[in-house]
Formats: sequence, C-alpha cells, structure tokens
Amino acid sequence: MRYCVGIDLGSTTTKAVVLDEDGGVLGRGITNSRSNYEVACDVALVEALTDARFGLLARELEREGFDAARRESLLADLERGFREQQYRAQLDELEGALDQALPKVQERAQLAASVARILGRMREETPELYAPGATRKSDFFRDLAGSRYMHFAEGEARRHELSFDALAGTFDKAILVVENSPQPGRFGSLALAASRGLQGADALIPPIRRAADVLLEEAASVGTGYGRATLPFPKERIRSEILCHGLGAHAMFPGTRTVLDIGGQDTKAIQVDQQGIVTSFQMNDRCAAGCGRYLGYIADEMNMGVHELGPLAMQANRTIRINSTCTVFAGAELRERLAIGEKREDILSGLHRAIVLRAMSLLARSGGIHSEFTFTGGVAKNEAATTALQRLVHENYGEMTINISPDSIYTGALGAALFARRDRRGDMVNVDLNQLKKRVN
Repeated sequence: MRYCVGIDLGSTTTKAVVLDEDGGVLGRGITNSRSNYEVACDVALVEALTDARFGLLARELEREGFDAARRESLLADLERGFREQQYRAQLDELEGALDQALPKVQERAQLAASVARILGRMREETPELYAPGATRKSDFFRDLAGSRYMHFAEGEARRHELSFDALAGTFDKAILVVENSPQPGRFGSLALAASRGLQGADALIPPIRRAADVLLEEAASVGTGYGRATLPFPKERIRSEILCHGLGAHAMFPGTRTVLDIGGQDTKAIQVDQQGIVTSFQMNDRCAAGCGRYLGYIADEMNMGVHELGPLAMQANRTIRINSTCTVFAGAELRERLAIGEKREDILSGLHRAIVLRAMSLLARSGGIHSEFTFTGGVAKNEAATTALQRLVHENYGEMTINISPDSIYTGALGAALFARRDRRGDMVNVDLNQLKKRVN
C-alpha cells in the first residue's frame, strides 16, 4: 500500500498525516519537537503509520466477525497495552542512558543506587499509568517519564541526603539520548505483547500479524510548520504553513472561508477561497504572546500541565481583565494577582480571553471573519480558549458556523499531505507567497 505523508514541524509538537492513494486519511501521529528535527519527523511518521496499522487491524477484526462493540473494546485495550509496551521499552533505554550520564563524583555509587530505585518504582507503577480510565500528564515519553522521575527523585534526595540537582541533571542528560534515538519496537511485536492476557488473545494473533505484514511504501512527502526551514527535506518538498493550514482546513470543512491557527509559537489569520487557496493572511510578530508558548509559560509559573489550564479556567466565576499578555511580564502580573487573593481560575479565564483578543485583532486585519470559520492548531483543544473565541466571534460578527475539530492540531500536516498527493499526481498548486504578500500589503 502506497501513501503520501505531510509533516508539520511545530515549535512544540511535530505532526504527521498519512493519506492513501485515494486521499483518505490512513493515520495521524504526533510527538514532541526536539533538538534533532530529523528524529522528530521520523517519530511522528512512525506514530502515524502505527495509527494506520491499528486502522488495518480494525478491518481485519471486522473480517474475522467481531461485532462493532467488541472491536472497539479490543482496539482500546490493545492500544493502551501497546503504549505501555513502548513506555517499558523506553524505560529500558533510559536506564542505560542514565548509567552513562551519572556524574563522576565521590557520591556516584549512592546516586546510581538511587537512580536504580527510581527506575524500579517507575516500572512498578507502569500498569497503573496505562490502566483503563487512567489520566496521564502527557503521552510523550519525555514529559511522562520526566514527571515521574522527578517525583521519585525528590523523595530519594530527602531520604538519603543526596543532591536533587545531581539526580535531576542526570535525567536531563539521559533523556536527550533517549528521545533522539529511534522509536523502540515494531508494530507486530508490540501489539502481540499487548494482546497477552486479553480475553480471546489467541484469536487476535492472526489479524495482528496480517495488519503488521501489510507493506506500507512512501510515495510522496511534503513538510511544513514553524521549523520548516530546518526540515531534512529538499526545498521543493517544503510548503508554507499558511498554505497548508488553508488547504487542510478546507479539506476538513469544505465551506471554510476564514481560518485561525494558534500554534505554539505564532498565530495566523487566513482567508481562503472555495478551493482552499489562500487569498490573504496576517501573522503575529515574533513575540510569543497570544500563542501556545505563552500558555506553556503560565503553566510553568503555576506548576501545572498545559492541558490543565483550560479545565481550571472553565471553573471561573468571573473573568479578570489582564493588562499584559507579554510573557516577560506575565509571571509578575500573575504572582501579583495571586498575592492579592485573586482566584487562579478567574485569572486564567482572563488570560485566555486576552490571548483570543490578540487573535481577533489579526483576524480583523486579514479581512474579518466570514462563515464558515475554522479554528486550527493545538490551542483549539483548549476549551477555555475555544469558548472565549466563540463568544467574541458571535459578539463582533454575529451568528455563524464555527468549526472546531478534535483533530485540529493535525490541520497543517493534513494540508501538507494533500500537497504531497497533488505533487505526485502532477496537480501542483503553485502559489507565490511573496506575490501574495504584495497583493495583501
């Protein structure tokens, strides 16, 4: 089976979308962006192909006569077990990297013993992390393993009078090695390991093997995103993220005329025609205010995960007016408001509204908002941001269709995959962005 792939290298996450030769989505994958962009692209692609193989497995289970409810339950259990097997394999890699990263100091033996105990506890709790209904801080190994390692390291440092900084520094060195290594394991072996212990495991072996044996061959690829200039792709296989978000939003919602993308490092307001071709756009400046990076900074200040900000903001009884969305001053204003007794949820509600107000300004400069309006990018998964956006759009532009998809973070990668498919078919869309800028300005 031949496929076309689009890869969106963002400042915080790298996404991949794989299309079959008919243009249908085979799979989607996401990973954290890292210092080695080539590895980030490879991991995102592996994740997308893994997702594709789970889709192939679903077809095989259907052919085997499993009813819809049983298929859904089995696939959920298998994927959870699959992720657990991946996590365990990466813990094994982390163990070797930690041993190499231990500082050559007098206390090295004590540090090594503490690291071994930390890893032991991390392995012991793994089944709980991947139990049905379990919530995790993140599915990215660096984030998940990092939070658990630091949690156990704090206890080790207190109990054994060791330097927490030495334990933390060892992890920081080791994780760079692990996350810049190839993804461990293959689909077939990990899926078979995940199937052990499931009810009717023997019946799962043949469909898993058939799904794993399907030959997937790359036919074409296109890269985009904030870091596209550093992608390990030839120049002719790179597309502007503005063009890709426009085309991807049109593919997801064909009636789209206005697109807003709030990503990790920049915000884009885009107008498209009935074919999804960009007619005008505006971008924020290099300041990270109003972007996902700003939310990440606030999360760090509040010692929370980024994914926790939206739910907490939705608990607000009122929305506090925030004077500055500059990351340089945000921490100071946040601490000041907390010191005078303002509630965290009310502050966060105001922060989300301030971010959206900056985006509304960009939309106005790009030509306003026209129905249908599509919100893309990672911030589209934040309920507080989407609620604030919907309210402000309706207040300023009246009632209209606003599209927000659970898969919004993949919009840019989807557009890139569609360009790859068009390139392969010889149906290239040649849009000169410099000429477009001249028309807009």
